[in-house]
Amino acid sequence: MEAVERAFGMNVDYAQIVKVYESEAADAEVIRVDKKTFAGRPDLKAATTSHVERLNGTTRLHMRRLTRLTYAFSKKKENFEAAVALHFAYYNFVKRHNTLRMTPAMAAGIERDFWTVGNLVEAAV
Repeated sequence: MEAVERAFGMNVDYAQIVKVYESEAADAEVIRVDKKTFAGRPDLKAATTSHVERLNGTTRLHMRRLTRLTYAFSKKKENFEAAVALHFAYYNFVKRHNTLRMTPAMAAGIERDFWTVGNLVEAAV
């Protein structure tokens, strides 16, 4: 909860979802989903992990450093942090998302136009 407050302040609707599996096996089925309110008034019926799971999958697919069982890893923490920052900047400001028909930054009202990779490099300097 402390991390959520630090990131978003007190004015946030925050719920936690815990999936309970039939066993600890990798292919175990979910037998129950527990949802709990932590802050605000989240709509527990709409609370889901699918968005963050999709983002994690996309991030792992596009960043070799996060691919499982690979030699592509960062030797320095600073290099890893820079790679993650670059990925998310590209994902949010340059990459057109077909479902949105724009970038997430445009959908959020942060940007009006698509960025080029050149714009991204300029912003990083």
